[in-house]
Amino acid sequence: MKNEQILLEAEIKKKLKEFDLDLSFSSGRGCLGILGPSGCGKSMTLKSVAGIITPDAGRIRLLEKQRVLYDSSQKINLRPQERRVGYLFQNYALFPNMTVEENIMTGLKSLKKDGLFRKNRTAEMIERFRLTGLEKRYPGQLSGGQQQRVALARILAYEPEVLLLDEPFSAMDTYLREGLRLELASVLNSYEGASVMVTHDRDEAYQLCDHLLLMSRGKVLAAGRTRDIFQNPVTCQAARLTGCKNISRIERLGSRRVKALDWNGLELVTEQAVTDDITSVGIRAHDFEALSEGEASRFAGREEANLIPVQNPRISEMPFEWYITLDNGLWWKKEKNIHTHDAAGIIPAWLRVEPSEILLLKGEL
Repeated sequence: MKNEQILLEAEIKKKLKEFDLDLSFSSGRGCLGILGPSGCGKSMTLKSVAGIITPDAGRIRLLEKQRVLYDSSQKINLRPQERRVGYLFQNYALFPNMTVEENIMTGLKSLKKDGLFRKNRTAEMIERFRLTGLEKRYPGQLSGGQQQRVALARILAYEPEVLLLDEPFSAMDTYLREGLRLELASVLNSYEGASVMVTHDRDEAYQLCDHLLLMSRGKVLAAGRTRDIFQNPVTCQAARLTGCKNISRIERLGSRRVKALDWNGLELVTEQAVTDDITSVGIRAHDFEALSEGEASRFAGREEANLIPVQNPRISEMPFEWYITLDNGLWWKKEKNIHTHDAAGIIPAWLRVEPSEILLLKGEL
């Protein structure tokens, strides 16, 4: 995060049909990501901050300006137009019958400024977001990336104190997303307010968010720096949300030794001590080291060997990776290039995992 000053603080409670939304979070400069599966309450959280829906209880406030947006105990509930919160919807919500220029200008209606100010501010945003020459075009005449830039220009024109991004790439084709992510990263890097982005895509969260909050069924599973959560997700649910597909229940054999019950009883040595509250271990699919018979022999007899025989593997080809599933259920990713289609020679005799790469996890699978 750019600095540790907290700008937005929220406590939100709301009874929903399937579960209760009950969470607290804070955000400073830099983007806070909320990562979780569809239907876990992510968008409802953003709508509560924006004032689109009203929580049953809680408090939402902007600390830098000492402004309370919502407080159930004090009966404060500012209208969305009074909150100075910018909301980027999934489909960008541009007015189809308005030009680029007119769409951006609508974002300034809530400001008590004259027409000259609005005209100059619109021109400034058109230049900033590289929309020069597109002023008179309608949304239907724009590419997805251009629509996103118009939507951001409209929101940022009135200098909101909070920027909310609701699955900003969900409507985009895969081939467009990377370029749009880089553009959005540039916008977020220069934005001085608090920004919160909800997503179900772990790559988006990792690339764009300094801090991360993992959600499931209205509750927070984990919160902290994004890289820290990916490196040490702590719980089985959090590990799955961050993309770990190899997770097994364990039997504890010693302070640093476990038997993986779901991997045919594979015994592994860990770097950290396995405390009584550890229920499972995880291994990310990229963290295996391929070894020949000769290379594996160098680890023979070592306690930390963690050698895994490769027997009866199932191979699936992807454009840039081989997906290899071992007979014990472990799943391994091996990089390839687009021109390689022959799997001959890619399967080693052994795989090995470093003790430091084994995730120690709590909770149920």
